[in-house]
Amino acid sequence: MTRKPLIAGNWKMNLNHLEAIAHVQRLAFSLKDADFDAVEVAVFPPFTDIRSVQTLIDADKLKIRYGGQDCAETDSGAYTGQISAAFLTKLGCSFVILGHSERRLLNNESSADVALKLKSAIKHKLLPIVCVGESLDIRKSGNHVAVTVAQLKESLAGITKYDMGNVIVAYEPVWAIGTGEVAIPEDAEEMCGAIRNFLADEYGDAVADKVRILYGGSVKSGTAPGLMAMPNVDGALVGGASIDPDEFVAICRYRLALV
Repeated sequence: MTRKPLIAGNWKMNLNHLEAIAHVQRLAFSLKDADFDAVEVAVFPPFTDIRSVQTLIDADKLKIRYGGQDCAETDSGAYTGQISAAFLTKLGCSFVILGHSERRLLNNESSADVALKLKSAIKHKLLPIVCVGESLDIRKSGNHVAVTVAQLKESLAGITKYDMGNVIVAYEPVWAIGTGEVAIPEDAEEMCGAIRNFLADEYGDAVADKVRILYGGSVKSGTAPGLMAMPNVDGALVGGASIDPDEFVAICRYRLALV
């Protein structure tokens, strides 16, 4: 099965709503139809930027897609500071990131929390990007595959075979997030391949063949081609490099370095 690569730019807590408009305009000007034919491009602005991004994309009929950096497990209620999947859908979001390593670490989110949010995202027709990955200590212990697959299994608890076909998985080794370190392509392929094997065992080969598995962790234009050449790497979850429009466009065009 052919899986269209996804290049997802997670802006984290960067760019205000005016900067977001300028940023998306620059991406739209730089990316051509051939780029969108080759890859799916999505940006993940802070919540305060999403309405501005939506207005621009809708008005100019841009091919860039967008999503939220997180969502709540409930639709509404007394949850100060949280944003529901229902709100994101109303803003035209296509995607939502769940279980990012920074939220797991800084907000003490567990895989059980991620599983509840995942159900809400699916309920509201968002394409969830479920993040998993190991720490440096676990990597050095040699248990990285078992630990990461177990984390994924817990994060997918209660998800049906039908719904799994609309889930995206992002492997982001914690030791490579914001550190400048990056897994070599063979490391990424080892884990992404193990994830696909797990999905095949749990949900069947057809589902496993359909699910896109991204690599995230200090992805840059210089490392993207090697990572994307791996058979089980179907895209990139880009952090810091995604707020540099020229660098992000270069990552979206990784294929030109593979010719």
